[in-house]
Amino acid sequence: MHRTLFAALAAVLVLSPVYAQQDSVARGERDFRVCAPCHSLEPDRNMTGPSLAGLWGRKAGSLPSFERYSDALKSSGILWDDRSLDGWLTDPDRMVPDNEMPFNGIKNPQDRADLLAFLKEATKPGAAPQRTAQAPMGGMGGMMGGMMGGGGQVPNLKSLEPNMQVKAITYCHDTYRVTTADDKTRHFWERNLRLKTDSSQDGPQRGAPAIVPAGMMGDRADVIFAAPEEISKMIMSRC
Repeated sequence: MHRTLFAALAAVLVLSPVYAQQDSVARGERDFRVCAPCHSLEPDRNMTGPSLAGLWGRKAGSLPSFERYSDALKSSGILWDDRSLDGWLTDPDRMVPDNEMPFNGIKNPQDRADLLAFLKEATKPGAAPQRTAQAPMGGMGGMMGGMMGGGGQVPNLKSLEPNMQVKAITYCHDTYRVTTADDKTRHFWERNLRLKTDSSQDGPQRGAPAIVPAGMMGDRADVIFAAPEEISKMIMSRC
C-alpha cells in the first residue's frame, strides 16, 4: 500500500509541471487573439506586422518578406529569445525607442509568460500553420495605441500641420510609404491605407492631400485628396 501511495505521489510530481505548461499554452493561445489582427503564425503571411513563424532565434527586423520594419528595430541588433521577447512584450518603446509598433506592452508577468509559452510552440519550425480567431479591440494591458497623437476627426483640411500634409507616396509590393511635410515617412500595409476624396469647402487644397488617423490601433490612416485625378499622379511605384 505504501508503495502504491509513493508511486502515485511520484506520478503527480512528474506530471504537475507538464499540466502547468499545457495550461499556460492554452491561456497564451486565448491571449494571442488580441495579437491576431496584426500578426499571423503562417510563414511569410504578413499583415500589419510581420509573420511570427520561426520567431525564436531570428534577428529583429530581418524577415525578408516584410517591408515595414522601423529603422530603429532594424538597427537594434536584437536576437529574439525568451529574455528579449519578454522585454519587448513588457515595454517595446523602452526597449527600442522610435519603433513603430502600436503596442503599449503587457504589464502582467503571468500574461507575458502564457503568451510566450504559446508562441514558442506555435512558431517553431514545422509547427502546423494556424489561423487564430480575432478578438474584439481592447484587453491585455492596453495594447491599442494612437497614431500621430490622436484619433479624432479633422473638420477642415485646408490648413494642415506639417505632419498631416502629404508630400509623397510610394508603393512597393504590399507597402505604402507616406512622406509628410515634416519629412517623416510612415509605412502602411496596403489594406490599412484608404484613399479618399473630399471636394467640399472643408477638403484639402489641390496638390496638398491630407493624412488623418483611422481606426483604433495606430496602424491605419486615410489619405484624402481634393480630386480623384490627383491619386494616380501622387502615388509612385518604387521599391
